[in-house]
Amino acid sequence: MGSEPTRPSAVTSTDVARLAGVSRATVSFVLNDTRHSRVSEATRARVREAAAELGYVPHAAARSLRAGRSNLVLIPASASALGSLLSTWVDELHSELERHGYTGVLHAGRYPDPVTAARAWAELRPVAVLALDGDGLGPGAADVLRRAGVRGVLSFAARPTQGVHTLRFDHVRIGALAAEHLIARGRRRIGVVVPRERGLAAFARPRLDGVRGAASGGAASVTELEMAYTAESAAGLARHLRTAGLDAVFAYNDEYATLLMHALRREGVGVPAPVAVVGCDDLVPSALQSPPLTTVRLEGPTPAEVVGVLSALVDGTEVPDVGGVRAVLVPRASS
Repeated sequence: MGSEPTRPSAVTSTDVARLAGVSRATVSFVLNDTRHSRVSEATRARVREAAAELGYVPHAAARSLRAGRSNLVLIPASASALGSLLSTWVDELHSELERHGYTGVLHAGRYPDPVTAARAWAELRPVAVLALDGDGLGPGAADVLRRAGVRGVLSFAARPTQGVHTLRFDHVRIGALAAEHLIARGRRRIGVVVPRERGLAAFARPRLDGVRGAASGGAASVTELEMAYTAESAAGLARHLRTAGLDAVFAYNDEYATLLMHALRREGVGVPAPVAVVGCDDLVPSALQSPPLTTVRLEGPTPAEVVGVLSALVDGTEVPDVGGVRAVLVPRASS
């Protein structure tokens, strides 16, 4: 039998120091951008050139140990749960985090309860946690994170949690606002699209509850409609709506709404008559649909403002008031 292939050894700071002709301490000062270190620009350039030539990457855990904290901001979220609006927002958030010396990491694990999830997050020793779905984050989970040395826990949630700085984001209100609009327009049989995709139930089901709350007392009937974000699933739902007797649909967001509207058109079902359609997010293409899509616009803090809050939590300074997320109805021809 042949011998096992030799595994290349990892490049170390010692290798960089040897190639650059400097000490390991100098390599550390340069590559960790240590302030107030007396290293000339020529030496800095030589160290960086040596690191680039060898393909050396600093060890994040070791750097965190030296600094007394990590620079990791953990964001519990599945990539599949990020629609176009949230994906763009999170992308800008990553840029802002990097600008402030942090590294943002999406964490998409599945856990049976919030405390188990918090223990898994704490294993990575983040300096902060940003929960986009903060309603499931209880005081027990917050305590686990605090004991693990997490300096800041920030969540978007409908209600505050002990040990967590909360920015209000009420998904129930989004559903209620859509339903109130439809009921005011005379719609009495409302379907609510709940996506089948993983990770979206935490946002979609409170929106469904909001529709049910607004329709209670006989104002309207509410039917839950499952739909995957595929042409086939939208076509199946459109065929169902052709005979279901519903006169309105609130889709989870604009992407599901526009996909369904196109499927309804192919099935010969008119929008807004007989079926009105409302989405959420107010994406740019929404106003360009035929007919233009009624939607719920979400107005809230910018990524820069959120990073400002995170930084204040981490540093223990006064936390700026950036407000929460506000839902605003944008009426158009689809309803």
